[in-house]
Amino acid sequence: MDIQPILDKVNTGLFINGEWREAEGGKTIDVENPATGEVIATVADGSAVDAEEAIRVAGEKQAEWAAVPPRERGEILRRAYELLIERQEDIATVMTAEMGKGIAESRGEVAYGAEFFRWFAEEAVRVSGNFMQSTDGKNRIMVSREPVGPSVLVTPWNFPLAMGTRKIGPAIAAGCTMVFKPAKLTPLTSLMLVDVLKDAGLPAGVLNVVTSNSARRVVTPWMESNIARKVTFTGSTEVGVGLLEQAAQNVMKSSMELGGNAPFVVCEDADLDKAVEGALLAKMRNIGEACTAANRFFVHSSLADEFAQRMADEMGKMTVGNGLDENNKIGPLVEEKARDKVASLVDDAVEKGAKVLTGGKKVDGPGYFYEPTVLTNVSEDSEIRKEEIFGPVAAIFTFDTDEEAVEMANETDFGLSGYLFTENLARGMKLSEQLECGMIGLNTGLVSNPGAPFGGVKHSGLGREGGQVGIDEFLEVKYVTTPRS
Repeated sequence: MDIQPILDKVNTGLFINGEWREAEGGKTIDVENPATGEVIATVADGSAVDAEEAIRVAGEKQAEWAAVPPRERGEILRRAYELLIERQEDIATVMTAEMGKGIAESRGEVAYGAEFFRWFAEEAVRVSGNFMQSTDGKNRIMVSREPVGPSVLVTPWNFPLAMGTRKIGPAIAAGCTMVFKPAKLTPLTSLMLVDVLKDAGLPAGVLNVVTSNSARRVVTPWMESNIARKVTFTGSTEVGVGLLEQAAQNVMKSSMELGGNAPFVVCEDADLDKAVEGALLAKMRNIGEACTAANRFFVHSSLADEFAQRMADEMGKMTVGNGLDENNKIGPLVEEKARDKVASLVDDAVEKGAKVLTGGKKVDGPGYFYEPTVLTNVSEDSEIRKEEIFGPVAAIFTFDTDEEAVEMANETDFGLSGYLFTENLARGMKLSEQLECGMIGLNTGLVSNPGAPFGGVKHSGLGREGGQVGIDEFLEVKYVTTPRS
């Protein structure tokens, strides 16, 4: 498949004050196709000077943008939604080329990401407040919600479109200007998203984008600018903690979607057909490179052998190869370092007694491929039980009581998503309450939905994205009082 004509149409510069421009000094970053190891494009490598210009523009445009009527902001988002659907194939092709996921999954991400624009187009006109009398009857109390102000947006590489729309959508709807730092591994998809917004009529200076080889070089000037009032980040807990420390110094509003270590619990009364189907969806979506991916499978001992074998049978059938080929189910991991981590976790588990039912090895040839893998008899002290895998590996553990399952599921600092399969609704609701996760998939392997609040507890983050509460992260509450007479 010749994707060069599509790549040739992608703007690869910085986007500041409505214009595409080179980085200071003309520096660039290579973008690699993880399926081949080949460089497919170069994008601007922004400097601290570029970052300072971007946040200055965002600050200057904030008052003007906040004054734009909510309906107009919503119409821009609606047009952007329609343009994303119209350009779905080109964006999906570029996403697969720079990130690795199968082309069908990339198409799905474009559709999913576009829905955040449609959702927040509708939320833009629903920002409300309230009016009441004071308790002593002497004053009127008026409460409104206003844009928090210029916002720092930092997104990861694994969902390069949806993570952008999930942050940009509510910021636009709320009336906030933005500075945006996409991931250096997958900048092309984000830059195509910027062109969509430009073509949808987003005014110059509302969204300013600086790609860079060094996130710190760009984000630190934004955090220290005294202009930015909000930061939203999706990525590792380690980086998130650093940003929270910087935000604290400037008392910035913060929302963080950080790491995960999702448990997948299969009770003895589960429907195995549903459980296996849900497990494959929760584990293998995005090649396992998702914070919501099922990481630790806790299966009742009476079902464990059959569940593991059925998982191995299904995962063993999955074809591995370049995601641009429709026939390949499993694409490459995003970079060599990512594949090496997966291999290290599997090797450690095997050394400590785990049995490999399928997979367990790197795939020879160009690109960063790893076989879909199922492990049983995994030791409790294996690193794979503690570490987020971020790859196509299912590690299966067993339990005998519900209490034991909950204890094992909660023995982690993370609490983003969890999955639970049982045919007993009362049991399902009880266990859902006991699992320390921000999101629970009860008899389903998919939790992400634009109309639902996305986020976690413990070290998995702060705040929520999407749903009715998603826009709140970009709003401040203002209270006005006046005497009644």
